[in-house]
Amino acid sequence: MHAIQSPWDGPAGPTPFPAPRPAAESDAGFAVVDVETTGLGRSDRVVSVGVYQLDAQGEVTGHWYTLVNPDRDPGPVWIHGLTSAMLADAPSFPEIAGELAEKLRGRVMVAHNALFDWNMLSREFSRAGLSAPVDQRLCTMVLSRDLGLPLPNGKLSSLVAHFGVQQRQAHNALDDARVLAEAFRPSLQLARQVGLTLPLTTCVAVTDLGEGDPPAPARGSWSASYRPSRKRPACPYPNPGRWADGSPLVQGMRVAITGDTATERELLEDRAVEAGLHIATSVSRLTSLLVTNEPGSWSGKARKARDLGTPVVGEDAFLQLLREVAPHPGVRAADV
Repeated sequence: MHAIQSPWDGPAGPTPFPAPRPAAESDAGFAVVDVETTGLGRSDRVVSVGVYQLDAQGEVTGHWYTLVNPDRDPGPVWIHGLTSAMLADAPSFPEIAGELAEKLRGRVMVAHNALFDWNMLSREFSRAGLSAPVDQRLCTMVLSRDLGLPLPNGKLSSLVAHFGVQQRQAHNALDDARVLAEAFRPSLQLARQVGLTLPLTTCVAVTDLGEGDPPAPARGSWSASYRPSRKRPACPYPNPGRWADGSPLVQGMRVAITGDTATERELLEDRAVEAGLHIATSVSRLTSLLVTNEPGSWSGKARKARDLGTPVVGEDAFLQLLREVAPHPGVRAADV
């Protein structure tokens, strides 16, 4: 067994959940997941995994945590706190893959910016010659938006603060999974009270492992958001203004993207352009929306968005919004 006992168990720090109870074999619950990684790129590796298992009603049935030796530099130690020395004796991902698979099997994977966590885990399972046993995922950023929660931004810290959850150690995979599980439970209850369909997304195994890529810049790197720009045709729709949380995107909106994305950047931009959106290379007062997986980063776009109060969403939420982009209210495509 490679699992590490939760540091929040026992007299020193009791879990705020009820005592874990055995899950019935027929339970189809949730696996609330957080991973810490060496970076955001396709070639980056997982360094720790935290899982909280919840039943269909949102009650805890167990939790699990492990360090993972990435067999490379651990990346942003200043974020996740895991040094090479701390990971030297940790198991490799293939060594914990079977145990992790049993924690995920038959459950909806829940994560904050779930596309990122799914892609990282899916790549790790693929490298081990396995498939992650997850059919559906749920992004709590998307669920929060659908519920209309009055959050100032898309950060996990904002979501858990809304529900009065105390975060003890940000960017610790187990504690991030714990606080997300605590925030997900009332979110789940609220969704059921108002009759909201949960925003479940089908999980497709990632086959592009990025093995030929150079290591991606670590989170927080000044150069992490740099991409050479590609000349695109002008958007035929005038800018209708800023995106409002809870509303659809509208053709003509100016969308900026910063930081590494799980979806290939050009593919993400192509999908936005095809939907009638304008891809902006910078953030200004005219920017309708910033897409980033790291809203608290120090990239120029992220800092400008914070200064201007530009709406910010994660990649997973943006992909959900792209499914139903509203037509521009004043211009028909045939008129341009």
